[in-house]
Amino acid sequence: MIAILGTGKMGEALLSGLLRAGRSPDEIVATARRPERAEALRKRYGVRMLGNAEAAREAETIILAVKPQDMDRLLSEIASCDLADKLVISVAAGITTAFIQARLGEVPVVRVMSNTPVLVDEAMSVISPGAHATEEHLKRTEELLSPVGKVVRIPESLQDAATALSGSGPAYFFYLVEAMVDAGILLGMPRAAALEMVTQAMVGAAIMLRDSGEHPVSLREAVTSPGGTTIAAIAELERHRVRAAFLDAIEAACNRSRELASGR
Repeated sequence: MIAILGTGKMGEALLSGLLRAGRSPDEIVATARRPERAEALRKRYGVRMLGNAEAAREAETIILAVKPQDMDRLLSEIASCDLADKLVISVAAGITTAFIQARLGEVPVVRVMSNTPVLVDEAMSVISPGAHATEEHLKRTEELLSPVGKVVRIPESLQDAATALSGSGPAYFFYLVEAMVDAGILLGMPRAAALEMVTQAMVGAAIMLRDSGEHPVSLREAVTSPGGTTIAAIAELERHRVRAAFLDAIEAACNRSRELASGR
């Protein structure tokens, strides 16, 4: 039995992904803060909606999917449950395994940073073991997440960077699409046509990057003819320090992840 404690956007994304991957609704229980939200999820997915402590007692694998600022309250609700033989998986940004272990005791904890493409089975999930998590616990976590995307193991010291790079990553691409579509409209392109062209360009580029084995610099250079349109655009991006802005933005996201871990 799998318990998803907290079914906001990421919790629901994981829930729907597990069901698409072949899990039966009978294998999953979930929780929600508001009764109307719980009822809506029950009707939509056919899973049982329970209280946090009850769900934790029933499950062998417990996924903590509440917002970071709500984690302390959630852990206090389930601390009295016998969790020694259970696997606790946290998908909350910035929350360390040490933070969870300090409140739950010597339990196996795996920290995960996933992202919203879990909704289309293309998530990037990075996982790190806590002090009491074994190879078996890591494999169980990978088996749980691999049907909805890729899974990579990293040291926990890199989780804040992974949050900034991968967890928040889809938003950066959506932001870029917005800007490119606006540029198309400025040039007289209908919005729908601009969106279709930009979306397909991004999908195609992502597949080339994934499947070709080429370095992104090589792929970019293949499009960049001397004196052509692409180099003119790249020159403008460099003039506006877009590369540096991305470095600063991702560093800011990483710093914010660390702040969340400290309760700020």
